[in-house]
Amino acid sequence: MIKRAFFLLTLFFFVSPGCRNSVADRGKQIIIFHAGSLSVPFKQLADEYRKLNPEVKILMEPAGSLVCARKITELRKPCDIIASADYMVIDELIIPEYASWSIKFATNEIVVAFREESRYSSEIDSSNWIDILLRNDVVYSRSDPDSDPCGYRSVMTFKLAEKYYDIPGLEGKLTAKDRNFIRPKEVDLIALVEAGAADYMFQYKSVARQHNMKYIELPDMINLGNPLFNGQYNTVSVDVAGKSPDSKMIIRGEYINYSLAVLNDAPNSEGATNFVSFMLSAEGVEIFRRNGQDPVLPPETGQPDMIPSGLKKYLGYGIQ
Repeated sequence: MIKRAFFLLTLFFFVSPGCRNSVADRGKQIIIFHAGSLSVPFKQLADEYRKLNPEVKILMEPAGSLVCARKITELRKPCDIIASADYMVIDELIIPEYASWSIKFATNEIVVAFREESRYSSEIDSSNWIDILLRNDVVYSRSDPDSDPCGYRSVMTFKLAEKYYDIPGLEGKLTAKDRNFIRPKEVDLIALVEAGAADYMFQYKSVARQHNMKYIELPDMINLGNPLFNGQYNTVSVDVAGKSPDSKMIIRGEYINYSLAVLNDAPNSEGATNFVSFMLSAEGVEIFRRNGQDPVLPPETGQPDMIPSGLKKYLGYGIQ
């Protein structure tokens, strides 16, 4: 009995401090769920932020943006910041129940990316890419529309291409081919192409550049990267998994906009807001530019009255 009491007392002294520290450390860490295509710039942002705040630990979980949202809405995982490749994911699935505001901060465009060794890499260009991708000996990959905005944007590109090139049935042919090479998020496609398992992939321009991949740019009318063609983009839509596993929501084509939010119940709301402030600063903007991703300047929001005071200085004035 004495030995048992001594053991429990010893356990208390060794375990209790650790438990207390783990609670205290929540104020020294920032948890970020982010789109896979943000992995490279967010890693650089975190590295630079920690130089200024060495006591802070930044935990990042990349995934398809829809998966990031479901971690919050369905799995109820603790999170401070969600950063999505499509602002609609946050506006439709996160606001207002899980967050009160969002900020659009960057854009992108869809390209066809490949490596030097890909079949017909010396022939493919912006005028013949469809013919080459539909060849029997060519394999291309794309991400899952139900998990990842790049996935449903790829399907939108197929639909827009069918209209632009006036090729009836093109979308059906492109979506039916090489379905075994669909992956959960766009960065998963890099390994397929680098290993030679796939010749081409529908990818964000920034990701192709960050991984030193070759790519062809698609016409502005179909690449979802030019706001001047929003009227054209709006003519197509894709059904994807909705708020519950058995529901669907309609995503309409639109100029690509990334957005982020700090959650209402963020374990470290103050630290998360401070990180967002650094991200929107001139230094953060330059990191996105270096990684081939154009920032939205000035950042935009649909909830101006809800934006924390420390972030309002970035909205409506731009960053030089």
